[in-house]
Amino acid sequence: MVRTALLLGVLFIFAFANPPSAEELVLNKVRSILDARSFTQNRAFIRIIFSPAKKFIHNDRVDAVKVVETLKENGLLKLFFNEPTPIVLMFKTNGSPLFFVKIVSDTLRNIGYYRFVTDASKYNSSEFSWSVNIVSEYAADPMILQKELKKSGCRIIDIERKTPTSWSYTIDMHDAHLPVQVLEEGSVVRLRHSLSPYWLDVSRIRRLRMVSRGRNHWYPDLSFYDAQLHLVKVIERDKRSYDITVVIPKNARYIKIADIYTMKNIKDSLELHPIGSR
Repeated sequence: MVRTALLLGVLFIFAFANPPSAEELVLNKVRSILDARSFTQNRAFIRIIFSPAKKFIHNDRVDAVKVVETLKENGLLKLFFNEPTPIVLMFKTNGSPLFFVKIVSDTLRNIGYYRFVTDASKYNSSEFSWSVNIVSEYAADPMILQKELKKSGCRIIDIERKTPTSWSYTIDMHDAHLPVQVLEEGSVVRLRHSLSPYWLDVSRIRRLRMVSRGRNHWYPDLSFYDAQLHLVKVIERDKRSYDITVVIPKNARYIKIADIYTMKNIKDSLELHPIGSR
């Protein structure tokens, strides 16, 4: 028993005295993205394209996005299937779950995945994970996903390919925000007809006047959210409205403008008049 404990102690010290080299870290990341056969068949080529390995290390960790980009540029990463195939995408973060789901959902739609369903979700004090099922002829291109997430102030910090049809992304939300128009005092904004609710940033104004134009039969449904997308206040009016002014709650960052029945009631435009600065 004592000898076993001593042996484990020696191994523990040895592991910390000899941390993995940059090459080992990068090759392990490549191995987690490629299938075993591709990695083995192309091992020599992989060592060449990832040399020197330290170019792929950022802040003491492997730059997974750069690794994926290099694999793709060198024809080692295949993202297309011969037919529509079920795909699982898992997203992990330590940020706000509500905010995270909103950003990722919008991102998926913006890159062409309009139909997806939640597969599973898990939340604890240190991490939130959300996975979705998609049927598609191609897996999500990590480079396109990264580009779209950047619009919301998010970035991918790790990527793993569990199976040919299952990917895992770890996302940093430290600077996350909704990529929506910021309303400013004195700047009139006209919202065109849309089948989806309008989202805007109201963090810089005190009040908002909304004028309903033309053929609209608008029954206001206004929701205010804080910076982490927690609901702050809801205003609903079950009466056709033409001209209303609302006070922006102090801790509100965003407003969602909709109709309590259907967005089809807004046939023409809504004209927004921001009032007051804060």
